[in-house]
Amino acid sequence: MSPGGSRHFHEELADLKTKLLEMSSLAESLVNMAVRALRERDLTLAEEVIAGDKELNALELRVDDMCIHLLALQQPMARDLRLITMAMKICNDLERVGDHAVNIAETVKYLSGMPSFSRLPEIDEMARVASEMLSDALDHFVRGDSGAAREVCRRDDTVDALHHSMFRILVTHMMEDPRNIGPAMNWFMVSSNLERIADLATNIAEDVVFLVEGTIIRHEGRKAE
Repeated sequence: MSPGGSRHFHEELADLKTKLLEMSSLAESLVNMAVRALRERDLTLAEEVIAGDKELNALELRVDDMCIHLLALQQPMARDLRLITMAMKICNDLERVGDHAVNIAETVKYLSGMPSFSRLPEIDEMARVASEMLSDALDHFVRGDSGAAREVCRRDDTVDALHHSMFRILVTHMMEDPRNIGPAMNWFMVSSNLERIADLATNIAEDVVFLVEGTIIRHEGRKAE
């Protein structure tokens, strides 16, 4: 590859990273908006989440096109090849994060007409941790920091514990009053979607480790999915 071609190639790689960060920021925003819409029973905000997912889908297609272009025309080797293939996987995971945010937003429609529970701080904490994991995983991808990425993976245990706690709390609500069964099931779906978002952030962090170290850590100590 000529010096000019090499420079252009690395400029395109930088653009690819920028697009992934844009996707990550949007995905994180959609998750936070969905949880706020749920907490405030704000149907308008929920609709904004659903509309925002279309933008995320468009970004996924753009990143895929960039990756295919780089693979076809530049024929990258070694770490550059791993970076591009990991970028394709990561953009797919980010698109799925958007889908889970939409699932949460759509739950607002069901819960808006149902009796409300007392505040569920576990949901807020799950959303906070999962969003931070997502943001940090992409930051570590851009910086190539596999050590910090491993720390993101460990945080998934916190979200799993909160998800299990939500299950126990919601079962208690259902046992106390059968009228709580509908709302409780919807809240459990919210918890499940947040747990999946944390899993997707973990996937991204594992991809960072593979990119930097060439080591596959997926499924190490992970629960069956």
